[in-house]
Amino acid sequence: MNEYLNLYKIRENGKFGFINQQGDVLIEPQYIEAGDFYNGFSRVKFNDKLIPLDTLGRLLMKHSFNYVGHFEENLACVQLVNLWGYMDERGSLAIPVQFELAQDFSEGMAAVKKSNYFGYINHEAEWLVEPAFDAAGEFRAGLAVVALNGGNGYIDERGKIVIPLQFQFCKAFQGDSAVVHCDGFWGLIDKKGNFLIEPKFRILEGFSEGDFFCGFSLAVSDENLYGFVNMKGEMTVEPMFDFAGDFTEDIALIQYEGKFGYINALGKPIIIPQFEDAGIFSSGLAQVKINDKWGFINKAGKLAIPATFDHVLPFKNGLAWTETAGVWAYINRQGEFVWLEKSTK
Repeated sequence: MNEYLNLYKIRENGKFGFINQQGDVLIEPQYIEAGDFYNGFSRVKFNDKLIPLDTLGRLLMKHSFNYVGHFEENLACVQLVNLWGYMDERGSLAIPVQFELAQDFSEGMAAVKKSNYFGYINHEAEWLVEPAFDAAGEFRAGLAVVALNGGNGYIDERGKIVIPLQFQFCKAFQGDSAVVHCDGFWGLIDKKGNFLIEPKFRILEGFSEGDFFCGFSLAVSDENLYGFVNMKGEMTVEPMFDFAGDFTEDIALIQYEGKFGYINALGKPIIIPQFEDAGIFSSGLAQVKINDKWGFINKAGKLAIPATFDHVLPFKNGLAWTETAGVWAYINRQGEFVWLEKSTK
């Protein structure tokens, strides 16, 4: 369950603020830059610095940093001049700046760089894994990716190498499996380092091959056709599409003969390719482009919200951002305006 209040970024007279799900303005538009809320905080530009902003509109300004990261496990990595530490959710410096680099906390540990090597600390800045690696990633399912002398593999929470550093690149574990790269292809290993899928699928820059959504990952053939593979390494949908997107709500976007439609987990078309462009399903609706305008369809393929918008984003917690003739607006799942920008100066 999301313990944080859902807030949405709005714009008035070139300044940014936030509304709630009902369209009430909770934080008046006053910032020249503002990021979306994440784990209870946005980051806004104030006096040329990025400052965390909580859902009550309070700025964490006890200290001024060159950089402030997102909060994870109630701490955010911060940079002061050339050194890094961590801020807590009150804006206090919980771990003094002392590291050459610092990454987000996960599973109670964070990768930090000291004396040119990465190790791991806990929330009290105690070393759990002494610095010994050229690079290090977040812990997931009890294991973390590390690199040394050009090889990548995995360590456990004690710092023991449990999967040898033999891969070109590794991703964090997703449950009991993780993606690894070998000779320009990706495959899937288990927690013992055994291959569930031998490296055989192409790697395309900027795509999420090897990242599993709803139990499936994109797989691209030598002919640049898109299909899907499951976590057992089985090709569940043979490569046949010109393009495909990740599964969401058990439905995937596909492109066939220049038109966009949707398939189910068996690869069967559930919405025949017919749209100029389209996006993912979220909250039971997906954005589609018809006659150069955007609207939303339901899972039956019926137009639930007419295609009248110049630009849209997927629904998020019941609201979707739209833009028409340069004017921002938020709509609900019934297509009703919840908030509309008054000025576009």
